Amino acid sequence: MTASVSDHLKTAPQLSLRFIAVWLRNLRVWRKLMLPSLLGNFGEPVLYLLALGYGLGQFVGEVEGMRYMVFLASGIVCSAAMTGATFEALYSAFTRLTQQQTWAAMLAAPMNVDDVVLGEIAWAATKALINASAIVLVAAVLGLVAGPEALLVLPVILLAGFAFAGLAMIVTAISPSYDFFLYYFTLVMTPMLLLSGVFFPLSGLPDAVGIGAQFLPLAHVVMLVRPLMTGTAVDAPVLHLAVILVYAVGTYWISAALARKRLIR
Repeated sequence: MTASVSDHLKTAPQLSLRFIAVWLRNLRVWRKLMLPSLLGNFGEPVLYLLALGYGLGQFVGEVEGMRYMVFLASGIVCSAAMTGATFEALYSAFTRLTQQQTWAAMLAAPMNVDDVVLGEIAWAATKALINASAIVLVAAVLGLVAGPEALLVLPVILLAGFAFAGLAMIVTAISPSYDFFLYYFTLVMTPMLLLSGVFFPLSGLPDAVGIGAQFLPLAHVVMLVRPLMTGTAVDAPVLHLAVILVYAVGTYWISAALARKRLIR
């Protein structure tokens, strides 16, 4: 009898270092397409930063005691991380799962579904780190970073990449086609982008919406990254890290269970 989704959810993922082989495989493939990939993932966030920062910033003035350009830069870093991890764990992973049958080939090796899912999530988190690092560098060149403590943003972004990639991998594991991803973009990603403090502070939202935003992982990433980049004190860092970690672990657990249900007959 085929195990149900609930049966798989009750089973903890089998962790091993074999996921590194999946990560390395994706890295080798990406190196062949590195330049167009970097240009695509890097160009749009920088365009948002420059266009909104310089254009809209002239009308907005200061936000939370800082220039709007400075306020926006940290938000763009976080949104770039979310976008990079999401697209990799959705479109690229789904292509490897269905069209290219790469997952099936890897499962013929001494590797299980949990290894493949973790390898895919780890690679998507790496893409998030690459994208965000490029934006941090641009922000530093433009004088939008307070000091070297901004380097602490990078491990935060890597952890956040696992959370964003895990969310996207849940969708990939249940998706029948590429069109299914539109539900995730419309119902999850776009609201999270707009309601997490990327473009404007959460204090400007209605109370109910502000409370709801506290359950979004991107909001907690922004609350950590913005103070680190602007040189202000981080409020409740343990709480924010805990929320991101719970998302990272929980979404991996769920996505691995759903992938096992899909692939193990």
